[in-house]
Amino acid sequence: MSSTDSQQKFGFKFGRNGAHSARTMMLAEITELFHGRGFEATPAQYQEDIELFNVLHKPTEKARKLTWRHLVDLYGMDTHIPLFRTFRRLWESDESARPMLACQMALARDPLLRLSQDKILSLVPGQLLPREDMEQALDEQCPDRYSPAMLKSLAQNVNGSWTNAGFLQGRSKKHRAEPDVRPVNVVFALFLGYLQGATGNRLFISEWLRLLGCRQERLLELARQASYSGMINFKHSSEVVEVTFPDYLSKEEESWLHE
Repeated sequence: MSSTDSQQKFGFKFGRNGAHSARTMMLAEITELFHGRGFEATPAQYQEDIELFNVLHKPTEKARKLTWRHLVDLYGMDTHIPLFRTFRRLWESDESARPMLACQMALARDPLLRLSQDKILSLVPGQLLPREDMEQALDEQCPDRYSPAMLKSLAQNVNGSWTNAGFLQGRSKKHRAEPDVRPVNVVFALFLGYLQGATGNRLFISEWLRLLGCRQERLLELARQASYSGMINFKHSSEVVEVTFPDYLSKEEESWLHE
């Protein structure tokens, strides 16, 4: 496992706080924002679009400023951050992959959303998830940290993100669903594992691949499809797996893996 410091350089976030205390993963906002800007857009351009031009149609100046702050918390919004740069690049590759891709990025950067992951993955397809069950799961991990009102709000927000990503379905009554997993999602999951120090076969048993909920054979097939389209270099022979990420990191960024 690479050091916490190097992971933070790549764009991972740790700690106790996150945007899900106030918002979901803001899929609609990030989709609209990216629609109006190309891959090379700067943080200043994104911020200007939100705060000056109000492309996200927020009612007040305060709401626009908060929206920008939460998007930075969730996504980074700067191509100098390797995670955001890769996320933004992959975003353009497959529109169908975007809900899951946004969830993957939010999990890398929001400790509060990560608190809910084990609860979601423990459910079988079709199983109901009362909001109170998510509140209990969050409370058990952070005893006495949240008031009942805060637990309710946090549970609603994380459940909203899992719904947007395809892991849950339903409005008032939510149940576990099976999300649409695309080659792009496997690529990003492998990259997340790589940045945390995994290589070879270990990439396919990382928490990021476990999130996708696919059998090993399916993951290997999706990785193979991604390789055919040039997103990764992937070799699989018997028990040996090799994955590399062409031009994803600069030489300086590669050196962070060994810090």
